Amino acid sequence: MMHVAFLLLIVFTGGSSSEKVCSYQDVVDYLNLTTNSGVYKLTRPVLNYKHLTVVQLDIILYAILAVIEKTQTFIPFVWATMTWNNERIKWDPDQFCGINSISVPREMLWTPDLFIYEMIQKDDSPLNPYLYVLNDGTVTFEEDLRVVSTCRMDVHKFPFDTQKCNISIGSAIHCVDELHILPFSNASRATQFSREVMKSQGEWEFLDLSISSNNFTFGSKQWEQLIYTFTMKRRPLLHVINFLLPILFFLSLDIASFFIADHRGEKLGFKVTVLLAISVLLLILNDILPPMSNKTPLIATYCIVIFAMMLLSLLETILVTYLMEKDSASYEKLRLKNNLEEQQEKVNNCNTEEKRENCCPCICKVSDSEKQHELLPVAEVVHNSIQWRESHVLLLILEELKELQHTLNLHLNCRHQVGKCGQWAARINRAFFIFYLTAVSLFLSLIFIEWNRQEK
Repeated sequence: MMHVAFLLLIVFTGGSSSEKVCSYQDVVDYLNLTTNSGVYKLTRPVLNYKHLTVVQLDIILYAILAVIEKTQTFIPFVWATMTWNNERIKWDPDQFCGINSISVPREMLWTPDLFIYEMIQKDDSPLNPYLYVLNDGTVTFEEDLRVVSTCRMDVHKFPFDTQKCNISIGSAIHCVDELHILPFSNASRATQFSREVMKSQGEWEFLDLSISSNNFTFGSKQWEQLIYTFTMKRRPLLHVINFLLPILFFLSLDIASFFIADHRGEKLGFKVTVLLAISVLLLILNDILPPMSNKTPLIATYCIVIFAMMLLSLLETILVTYLMEKDSASYEKLRLKNNLEEQQEKVNNCNTEEKRENCCPCICKVSDSEKQHELLPVAEVVHNSIQWRESHVLLLILEELKELQHTLNLHLNCRHQVGKCGQWAARINRAFFIFYLTAVSLFLSLIFIEWNRQEK
């Protein structure tokens, strides 16, 4: 029994010790992959130079970081995956305990020299240091990129615009006879994946991602580009609140100012204040829109035309105020002239009265011998003097009434003239008000129809 147990122990321990142990390093040693090996990284990985290297590229949009209209810059954050075949790499997984894939540093193997044509700033984010290699020679490289690219934007319908920005990817060294770029996912699949993984969009709504290929000739060689087109639609709520509605409010205030009296200075100051408020909004808009565009932005036309209409309204108020001040000055001169004539007439009347008083009959001194003979004539003179004084008082009252009547006529004449001035000022304001409302309504209708018009 002891011998049988010992034999069984030897069999079991021998069987367990004969199980093969494998590691990734065994595969690396088998392939002779080292950082100093130039076989795998110096040249394109083909056994025959006539063989074509096919690179499958897949790009998924993860976030829209920024869209800057002023500099026409598009900044997305994308996931890029490249897959190609290295003809020098191949092993049998059965010889290495079923290992069918390994990861190696990217410095050990050749990688396609793909770059983005629209990229204007080098990506400073950390790169993925490893490549993923399969047993049949398929190499996969994944990388996250913050792409700062230029984009030709059409801001004609800002802020109700839709932008299309391209990311064109191609090789800098290898032409189409050496390297061929194919999309790994079609447009619908890439769009669906992008919507599922997207985390940030900001004021932009991602619509779709389209893929196209383009070949161009430079020199004697033909080069290939794979173009990813990102279509985005702006969310206009912020700009509507910040620009469109305030300008409409200021326009409403300017229209309401027509009901302010023209002979007061508040109307002119009110219109100038509203005009300055529009100027501030124009300065803010200037910092957003690019200096050059294919077409003039509708929001710029919207602001400038309303600014011009309000300026025209201000000029009309200045004109009416000037004419009213001119008429008031002429009426004041006429009133002063009438006052001078009235004063001159008063002076003449006073001189006449003084002469009458100097020539009036009076009681003269007589001697005692003559008193008895002239008693009756003296009584008559006294009686006549009393009657004259009563007449004088009546004349004074009559003169005061005439003066009061003249002053009343003068004031009524001035009020009549001012009434005439107010009538023609009201007519001018009414005519301009009708023209102003018609022009503003027509312009606003046209501008909003253009904003809502769908692109063909």
